[in-house]
Amino acid sequence: MTTPTASSTSYEIRPSSNPRTVTERAEVLADLKFGTVFTDHMAHATWTNQEGWHHRRIEAYGPLQLDPASAVLHYAQEVFEGLKAYAHPDGSVWSFRPEANARRFARSAERLALPQLSEEDFLDSVRQLVHTDVEWVPTTPGSSLYLRPFMFASEAFLGVRAAQRVDYLVIASPVGPYFARGITPVHIWVSEDYTRAAPGGTGAAKCGGNYAASLLPQADAAARGFDQILFLDPSGENIEELGGMNVVVIHADGSASTPRLTGSILEGVTRSSILTLLAEDGRTVTERDIPLAELVDGVRSGEVTEIFACGTAAVVTPIGRLAGTDFDVTVGDGEAGQVTRDVHATLTGIQYGTREDTHGWLTRLV
Repeated sequence: MTTPTASSTSYEIRPSSNPRTVTERAEVLADLKFGTVFTDHMAHATWTNQEGWHHRRIEAYGPLQLDPASAVLHYAQEVFEGLKAYAHPDGSVWSFRPEANARRFARSAERLALPQLSEEDFLDSVRQLVHTDVEWVPTTPGSSLYLRPFMFASEAFLGVRAAQRVDYLVIASPVGPYFARGITPVHIWVSEDYTRAAPGGTGAAKCGGNYAASLLPQADAAARGFDQILFLDPSGENIEELGGMNVVVIHADGSASTPRLTGSILEGVTRSSILTLLAEDGRTVTERDIPLAELVDGVRSGEVTEIFACGTAAVVTPIGRLAGTDFDVTVGDGEAGQVTRDVHATLTGIQYGTREDTHGWLTRLV
């Protein structure tokens, strides 16, 4: 665990003149939904090619004023992150591996020709916002404060070049447990018509365009009665990831495999943490190309016993059914397997402070 330190990038606190009342906040926290209600404040900083990063502040949450020619609206020069703040039993508030999010944010920014925000600056913005809106951190079991840092080109111009003015913000939304009624398996459609990304593209960057490109395939999957989409690599042979989650396969011998990071797969913080936990549990963990045909045959034969997706929002999501144009298979018995449940329990236990953090993954925010 790490604790706050003094920062040279401190954000000026400008309290909202119209925060929600105690009653209004209590009503929100009693009926948590994902990403629909936001706290009273947001972190905000500006970058220009003349001044660099400046004008750091915590200010009232509210609409942004954008010029119709703002570059982000025309050329999609934008990146974002997702992480959570967790209330612990002693009243403190912690985040899970935020420095990893900071580093990925910087890599995404570099790929989109945006200025990089230092790790210190990223962590300070998160810490200051959570400290300011600490009363918004929910305490009901499985709940958290979801944090969304993002950066976009705000310079007003029409021309294909990197913007010379950029805005960085962090907004926060109290959210309940992803699976309110327990871990629920999902049904996945494998897309053979659409590719999420390609080597050399922006697949490894967390940018809005990647997610926009997944919406039509996702709608296609939903029309077929499936919960989510699984993308293949550009060759059409190997599995990659869901629209917003990495994939882990558990085999009958207890080993685990996951698609290797080829530059077209997002390097998930949850993915990395789970692979560490699986290895510490004595399992052989392999990052490699996983052909779809091999995966389907493995499910049919019982060589593949569990498949789960992982990411910040849900942590772990069991996959109970996998289908495509010429196959439809049930994974195991169609329910969440024991390894999936154990991984979920261990990781959330660390995040919520009920299990020992032996890795130093937690950073105290308040």
